[in-house]
Amino acid sequence: MSDDSEEYTDGLRRLPPIATEETPLLEDDPPQAEDTDGTPIAREPTAIELTVVLGSIWVGVFLSALDATVVATLSAPISSSFNSLSLLSWVATSYLISNAAFQPLSGKLTDIFSRRAGLLFSNFFFALGNLICGLATQPWMIIAGRVVAGIGGGGLTTISTFITSDLVPLRQRGVWQGVGNICYGTGMGLGGVFGGLINDTLGWRWAFLIQVPVIIFSGILVSFTVNIPVKETDRSRIKRVDFLGALTLIVFLVLLLLGLNAGGNSVPWNHPLVLTSLPLSAVFFFIFIYVEDKVASEPMIPVRLLLDRTVGGACITNWFATMTVFGSLYYVPIYFQIQGYSATAAGVRLIPQAVGTAIGSLSTGMIMKSTGRYKFLSHLTMTLMVAASAAICTFRVDSPAWLPFVCLFVLGLSYGAMLTITLVALISAVDHHYHSVVTSASYAFRSTGSTIGITIASTVFQNVLKKQLWARFGDRDGAEELIPQIRDSLDEIWKVPSDWYQGVLGSYETALQALFATLLGLVILAALTSLLMRQHKLHNNLARR
Repeated sequence: MSDDSEEYTDGLRRLPPIATEETPLLEDDPPQAEDTDGTPIAREPTAIELTVVLGSIWVGVFLSALDATVVATLSAPISSSFNSLSLLSWVATSYLISNAAFQPLSGKLTDIFSRRAGLLFSNFFFALGNLICGLATQPWMIIAGRVVAGIGGGGLTTISTFITSDLVPLRQRGVWQGVGNICYGTGMGLGGVFGGLINDTLGWRWAFLIQVPVIIFSGILVSFTVNIPVKETDRSRIKRVDFLGALTLIVFLVLLLLGLNAGGNSVPWNHPLVLTSLPLSAVFFFIFIYVEDKVASEPMIPVRLLLDRTVGGACITNWFATMTVFGSLYYVPIYFQIQGYSATAAGVRLIPQAVGTAIGSLSTGMIMKSTGRYKFLSHLTMTLMVAASAAICTFRVDSPAWLPFVCLFVLGLSYGAMLTITLVALISAVDHHYHSVVTSASYAFRSTGSTIGITIASTVFQNVLKKQLWARFGDRDGAEELIPQIRDSLDEIWKVPSDWYQGVLGSYETALQALFATLLGLVILAALTSLLMRQHKLHNNLARR
């Protein structure tokens, strides 16, 4: 049978069993079937039961997403409160790094200690982190609070995905993921608005403190509604934890994201922090691969899973596509601002992307529920993403206002669809007891992809802009003073001498076109890797019979 046949394949169904957990919704519900390793599989819950369980979890998902963006409007007032401009970048960066570093651990750890324990742990750390931020009296306390909150926030997002897969058959999986993505997207979209409103009325501390009772309430709901017992084995739970794999994975991700976030932002690329952290991250990456493949008895992320065409293809597609989308989200607002819009107006013009993401995720899930197939949707989705990215490359200062709206909507639509398709493909390619670890792996690819995408975009943009400005104005009086100012602040565009104005706009336009062309190359790579995914059967029941 050819790889591109429409026949279904069973992927990694014959892999050696790994002990995971049972998934009954209620303790006294008898399991209907067993997985290939003997793991009992729950009966499918009713729609009301599922809504109650997932609704209680999505409260935390919403807050986690809101907390990731709330500092967009709070970084400046927080830094001013402590008279520390260096705090500005680390308030956001510390949360994102800890979030991304601990997300991949949640799959295997909740297989061992239970989903409910993982969610309660995440709720506790998220609440504690926000409490520390709200009560902070020193700059280091703010950063520490953001790190702690990031650990909890990462778990809230990923574990909700695992539980949905525990309780929802593959055929319906995309629909419920679409609803979850709407909760997450709403939180992301409201974060900046919420932060600004609270800062203007009550002060920035309350933006963190208000979240504490809400997340505690979410934790109480979770303790009563999420009841997915762990499968007992002869080994103690502590002995089953791959501590060496967890440590090397955390160190690898922290060093990688630290170097990428700091380089070109808080420190130059040739700073010792960057020159040390990035090479060391590569060393720990290879150590992690060796530990997972040769040492660990129950690895955090079994390397052999990533060698499957569908699993590997889905993860790498996530990686490249996320690079493109995050690179666009950070630099399309600059395009709007050189057109003359304020920062707030530029942010509002990103709403079509968020709306498109929600629609793409939910509608794709509904189509997969109806047809039982995702491969043809993947081809269509990636074609749309490439087309949208190509259209963004045509942006000019005098482009019509409708063009960015359409392009960003289609980019969001295709990205939301891609996220849902690759998730369903991942979990359909492996046995039920592997779904959490492959989902964790996909989150690791996505989180590193977002940082790498922003870094690539920043590098291309700054280098081309610098080259263009010096080529146009290098021989003029005051160039050595004005060019660095123009590169560092968009406000300087409107203050330059009148005979510089058009040339500066042209330099920015050329730099943005080079950046968008680079992102187009990345999304083409995403489209090519998506072709690796095979069509697997999307079963109508949890037992996959």
